[in-house]
Amino acid sequence: MRRWTEDSVVSTLRAAGCAFAEDEARLLLEAGTSPAMLTGMIERRVAGFPLEHILGWVDFHGLRFAVGDGVFVPRRRSELMVREVCAAAASGSIVVDLCCGCGALGAAVAASVAGVEVHAADIDPVAADYARRNLSGYSAQVHVGDLFDALPGRLRGRVDILLCNAPYVPGEEWRTLPPEARLHEPRRALDGGDDGLVVQRRVVSQVTDWLSPGGCVVFEVSARQAPEALGLMQGAGLRARVATAAELSATVVVGTGPDDHRGGGAGPHP
Repeated sequence: MRRWTEDSVVSTLRAAGCAFAEDEARLLLEAGTSPAMLTGMIERRVAGFPLEHILGWVDFHGLRFAVGDGVFVPRRRSELMVREVCAAAASGSIVVDLCCGCGALGAAVAASVAGVEVHAADIDPVAADYARRNLSGYSAQVHVGDLFDALPGRLRGRVDILLCNAPYVPGEEWRTLPPEARLHEPRRALDGGDDGLVVQRRVVSQVTDWLSPGGCVVFEVSARQAPEALGLMQGAGLRARVATAAELSATVVVGTGPDDHRGGGAGPHP
């Protein structure tokens, strides 16, 4: 069995095209508790498997969340969605993480805002299993199903904040994604249809039935999709705005529903 050194791991990863070979080598050396285990992890990385799937976790919003084979790996740019949600949430807020994947976004919100009630939903039962692990210990429930069909009816009209990290890669661009994403993450978590906004249209068409007065919906999109996403929200009667974070290369669209006669907004329920 080969005895690995840091230099040999770095050179092997670099030869395989890993741009951050030094950082990855350190993580693999920490995780590989035996020569055989480390060799297997390096071989998987050289074969193009996502590093996060090999390690079994992803670092997101300063926390570690469990991920594994066949599950979408949340990207750091999605931390902008978490920022927007945390700025709008308060103790008692009902937050829905639709298309939740491993549940990292909902869990990051729950870890940042005390007293929120999180409902996470995904059509993929494997992803939902990871979401249950990552949301364990919080006031949270995980549901399996297609978008709003997954949610309990009692949430209708009571959702203060809906975050939806839906797929937004245009279908014709899916094949241009890096192999580790294209071959090892679920296509339905990446491919957003013709223009990348197919799922967003479905969500917006129903979201006002689920939002509380003054509640909001948050999407991540590409910069070039933002005008179309704004139009979708405005067409549904929502006040819409775009938020960006240059350091994350992130673009988020936020739509807010009208307040009721009390002038309330997204926030706690009595």
